[in-house]
Amino acid sequence: MTNSLTLRNAKIVLADEIIHGSVQIKDGLIVNITSGPSNFGEDFDGDLLIPGLVEIHTDNLERHLMPRPKVRWPAMAALLSHDAEIAAAGITTVFDALGIGDGDADGLRGGGMDEILSALEQTQHHQVLRADHHLHIRCELPAPNTLELFQPFAALNRTPSSDGPHRAIRVGLLSLMDHTPGQRQWSEIAHARTYFTGKKGWSLEKFERHVAEAPEAQSRYARPNRSHFIAWAREHGVPVASHDDTTPEHVAEAVADGIRISEFPTTLTAAQAARSARMLIVMGGPNVVRGGSHSGNVAAADLARAKLLDALSSDYVPGSLMLGALRLVEEAGWSMPEALCTVSLKPAQALGLNDRGMIASGLRADLVRVHLLGPQPAVRAVWRQGQRVC
Repeated sequence: MTNSLTLRNAKIVLADEIIHGSVQIKDGLIVNITSGPSNFGEDFDGDLLIPGLVEIHTDNLERHLMPRPKVRWPAMAALLSHDAEIAAAGITTVFDALGIGDGDADGLRGGGMDEILSALEQTQHHQVLRADHHLHIRCELPAPNTLELFQPFAALNRTPSSDGPHRAIRVGLLSLMDHTPGQRQWSEIAHARTYFTGKKGWSLEKFERHVAEAPEAQSRYARPNRSHFIAWAREHGVPVASHDDTTPEHVAEAVADGIRISEFPTTLTAAQAARSARMLIVMGGPNVVRGGSHSGNVAAADLARAKLLDALSSDYVPGSLMLGALRLVEEAGWSMPEALCTVSLKPAQALGLNDRGMIASGLRADLVRVHLLGPQPAVRAVWRQGQRVC
């Protein structure tokens, strides 16, 4: 049976222009885009119709799994709540970021993820998730247990991938992290102290002990762990992102390892080096919305004005993805189509998802209806492959 849908009287944001018209959908795909008025289909009353957002780095699932320090939430409940929040933000494809590697027994990233993997597999099989979920595994290189914790995720990619309603969950992106205090994101120890004692609930004594012990762990584990993950990613064709590049040397190291994505460069010079190396530069939506980094690093809007920004991620606030992109129109002088490509077409292309990311005939009907309340977008409806999910 053919499933068809027409959305009319919309301001349709294409990859390079905005037109007023209609989009016709059949069997989950966009089959026709026409300009001008129409009396057939669902009336958008002049609202925006934009591509479903593609989120490549969100910590939101971790936030639901551990909503407070040392408080663990049931994995299935956490996943379903996360999925609902993601869809409500207009995100139709999400790479759930799960960090592995931590010597802290109380931390989420120091233990196994079997329960959440089971929840992902069950929800995928029963088709109850609103968004299309993939895995982004964040590998803490200096941690002694990172390789051990990665094994259940590595097993997911040992069988060939498949499309369709029962697509198995797989690792679609790795990022290589080093959160040793005194460098990269935590070049300023004061910012690290605020984060660890605030968000993680560490005592000051525990943080100071970590600062003293971290360099030895970095020296012992970071290089061999990095080599392992680079080799694994090459073998399985999985993209890799560098994380928190601060110096041109960090970028050069990434390029030498074949890495093509620079995630959250912390300085202008690192971003410039990434651009020279033709890497995809990803910054955080919260950075744009807040007007700067919570860690005291370079402002994403400054990079956007210098044309040193390619894609945004919502990082720790799902609603910041669309809002951050639209802020680039005012903050950086970008056109709306150009700004929205940072949260749709550019990340989709970077991760090899060439069937989505823009409104075009033949692509997936992943679409979002948006009403603007001044500068604030309000999501009114979301479709994934032509099916209303929100």
